[in-house]
Amino acid sequence: MAPTACQLCRASRALILRPKNHQKLCKACFLLAFETEIHNTITTHSLFSPGERIAIGASGGKDSTVLASVLKTLNERHSYGLDLTLLSIDEGIRGYRDDSLDTVKRNALQYNMPLTIVGYAELYGWTMDQVVAQVGKKGNCTYCGVFRRQALDRGAAKLGIRHVVTGHNADDVAETVLMNLLRGDLPRLARATSIVTESAASDIKRSKPLKYAYEKEIVLYAHHRSLDYFTTECIYSPEAFRGSARTLIKSLERVRPSAILDVVRSGEDMARLVPVEVSGRDLSKDGAIEYGNEEGTGGCGSANGRESGGEMMEMETQLVAGEEADGREVEVTLAGVKGQRHDRIGNAAPVNKGRKPRKLHTQHMGQCVRCGYLSSQEICKACMLLEGLNKNRPKMNIQVEDAEEDSGAALTRRTEGLQLGLR
Repeated sequence: MAPTACQLCRASRALILRPKNHQKLCKACFLLAFETEIHNTITTHSLFSPGERIAIGASGGKDSTVLASVLKTLNERHSYGLDLTLLSIDEGIRGYRDDSLDTVKRNALQYNMPLTIVGYAELYGWTMDQVVAQVGKKGNCTYCGVFRRQALDRGAAKLGIRHVVTGHNADDVAETVLMNLLRGDLPRLARATSIVTESAASDIKRSKPLKYAYEKEIVLYAHHRSLDYFTTECIYSPEAFRGSARTLIKSLERVRPSAILDVVRSGEDMARLVPVEVSGRDLSKDGAIEYGNEEGTGGCGSANGRESGGEMMEMETQLVAGEEADGREVEVTLAGVKGQRHDRIGNAAPVNKGRKPRKLHTQHMGQCVRCGYLSSQEICKACMLLEGLNKNRPKMNIQVEDAEEDSGAALTRRTEGLQLGLR
């Protein structure tokens, strides 16, 4: 049997089955198609301006590494005129973030970009290891997500940069849409689906150039470009609620590969129906909206780097099986059954007739009275979380003599997670 030819150039042998549309492409055509789609996203939404300084949120994972590589390539190819810099957050997770930051440092040299690292310890006086020791693994991603969003803005402000780009991909956005639907959180749904988020209360805006890029295609791109990225999952993220939404999205993708973009587009359509007094901005046109609590910025709970280049063959097999399953979908209708259809709105009986309509809460973005960060409340969520942590932090050191140490020196071990019941 003759090799399958690339569907674009018709000259080279097809080596890649695109997860997004099942196109069979050669390596060169896939890389160019991926970069062209990102360029189209950037130009369609007018994400950048010539001469603009851009901070790339870099975690060392596949998403941020591909984002940095693609932006560097497109900036040179299409003369964007951007001044690109890498901005990393050190959450203080030993055995995870310290290793991933080594990858970011190598990326900075490979891409010839300056790198700035901002740490939780210097900003908040807490590392994530200390937070987890205090609160446990249930809910720890809430702390990390809130701190990380604020840390990115503070890091950008420190550099005098007003635009931060993050590596959110289509899978991340689809997961966030499902999470906010399950929570019934309309304002956050509106923010999460926008490709640009900004507010009059803050000088810094964020954008997601990879919003319509599939996670599997990002893995393919990183593999065929031989990019250097970190492939270990955060040791605290498996407990995150996002993991449940991710499992559902992956199950849908196996049956219907277009499900990811379908969910993203549906989320965008629903966001346009959210009342202006709830979303804080008219979404009838696709533009920027105000932000403050949108989900995640990569790193913890965003599946960075959990699929490596060695899984490409298995990925293609699963996608072929999904295409076959798509043709087996059957629509089932009930004939001859009267009074059972739930789409007869005109004849439907009133439900909860005496129930008052749900009150829609309006959000107005301002600044936290304590730290000055963007917040819809008088005190921002980060300050509230820090207040709870600091109230339970013990003020005690224990001197421990370690006789087995070569130096014989005394070790000072701070008991961060210990709660004393003394009165």
